[in-house]
Amino acid sequence: MNSENTILVLGGTGKTGRRVVERLKARGVAVRVASRSGTPPFDWENRATWVPALRNVGSAYVTYQPDLAVPGADDAIRSFTELAVASGVRHLVLVSGRGEEEAQRCEQIVQQAGVDWTILRASWFSQNFSESYLLEPVLSGEVVLPAGDVPEPFIDADDIADVAVAALTEEGHVGQLYELTGPRMLTFAQAVAEIARASKRAIRYVQVSPEEYVAALEEQGVPAEYVWLLNYLFATVLDGRNACLTDGVQRALGRMPRDFTDYARETAASGVWSGERYISS
Repeated sequence: MNSENTILVLGGTGKTGRRVVERLKARGVAVRVASRSGTPPFDWENRATWVPALRNVGSAYVTYQPDLAVPGADDAIRSFTELAVASGVRHLVLVSGRGEEEAQRCEQIVQQAGVDWTILRASWFSQNFSESYLLEPVLSGEVVLPAGDVPEPFIDADDIADVAVAALTEEGHVGQLYELTGPRMLTFAQAVAEIARASKRAIRYVQVSPEEYVAALEEQGVPAEYVWLLNYLFATVLDGRNACLTDGVQRALGRMPRDFTDYARETAASGVWSGERYISS
């Protein structure tokens, strides 16, 4: 692979990563798909896998699992960034989260790395309802969350991927921090209601307290780090700090972001919410 052109995509089988990979390949760009099952494999928990993944790479799309807010993420991002720069990577595109102070520390690490950078600071993914942990509740007909009347400007993963690919392949995106939101805000109850209408299914939204939510997750055997993360996101980040729209998609792509209604209609038509087809996250 030519180091001038090869792009490393971390989380290359995930929600945004696989979309980025598909778009880059469609453009004829050399792509290295990095995942635990990839070749070569990449695992954030195993730093020995980082070196072969970064070999002969010019740019990298960086997503951190499970989230940049978790303890230790900034250390991992710092170590990876230093290795990437030492390996010859010239442009880092980092996916970050809105309203997360910990994620912003990771952004600063990338911004100060001494190479070109682009930050994609995204709001809550629409696809969490169809390709992640909220799919099973939707299929069950009851979505139980500790989210009340605070609205969230859900962003479509396709829009994130489009911005990422533009940043990786086109001029004008270096040094840009794009805060990515959808075109309108919905509460989680309203989002579930839109999914119910689109899928023509009875899906109920139930609000519970953060304490009840954590207890239910622990009873289901959800790993402690994910329990902490979900509680942090719902109890802290969804406090109204992100209840505003931004123009990141418009600035990066020159068009409006996709509306949640369009996402719900197209996803319902795919059969995911009827149980006919399951998309792995």
